[in-house]
Amino acid sequence: MSTTAVAKLLQRDRQDYGDDPTAVRQSDHYQAEYVQNFVEKWDELIDWRARAESEGRFFIEVLRARGKHRILDVATGTGFHSVQLIKAGFDVTSADGSPTMLTKAFENANAQGIILRTVFADWRWLNRDIQGKYDAIICLGNSFTHLFDERDRRRALAEFYAALKIDGVLILDQRNYDAMLDHGFSSQHKYYYCGDRVSAYPEHLDDGLARFVYEFPDRSRYTLNMFPLRKNYVRRLITEAGFQKVTSYGDFKETYQEADPDFFIHVAEKTYEP
Repeated sequence: MSTTAVAKLLQRDRQDYGDDPTAVRQSDHYQAEYVQNFVEKWDELIDWRARAESEGRFFIEVLRARGKHRILDVATGTGFHSVQLIKAGFDVTSADGSPTMLTKAFENANAQGIILRTVFADWRWLNRDIQGKYDAIICLGNSFTHLFDERDRRRALAEFYAALKIDGVLILDQRNYDAMLDHGFSSQHKYYYCGDRVSAYPEHLDDGLARFVYEFPDRSRYTLNMFPLRKNYVRRLITEAGFQKVTSYGDFKETYQEADPDFFIHVAEKTYEP
């Protein structure tokens, strides 16, 4: 993307879905969704303190148990996981496809005395923009569901695989769209979205689109269009990308009832050890 195009994205202050918002089903549109005003409110939705309490040391322990140190956070957002991992002693590179999010992440980290190493990158061409190989890649915050085209998903996973060392690990999460599609939306917001004064719910849901609304205390309203990925479909794509072992957790637990978790976390390993 050109410098001019990036500058235009940074200057956007209004979301635009055209005349039919439910018809917007393109992978590239997420960049225009994260407008400055929305990004400035994103941490009200996340609530860093509450989120840190809800997920505990899950990601730190998963990475340490596998001896991983050099981490690529490909969906940095406003920087929560990058900052948490850096504080825990990991060597982290922070990447995102939204320049607005990357700017906010840098500001958030700087406020805590941390200088992020940031990269503006599209997953589909990830290895063009990063340097070297990583022990682990994390793709969190339900970010993978921004990809609407299966070819984009496969290409992104292939790029993740290529960016990892021979014994690398990918950690990728997603909403429990199976439960939403099969039983309707129900979330206690105990994980990931911890802001207790922010409302997040789908205003439209079908097999090809989950259109979420985010309402804030000041009555501002923003939306995100995402693809409702089913759990086993994602596991299959990860396996077909070359990963040899995939373990899926439900809200950070290895044992769960399929309909219960708000989120699934997939831990995929390039090498399989019986």
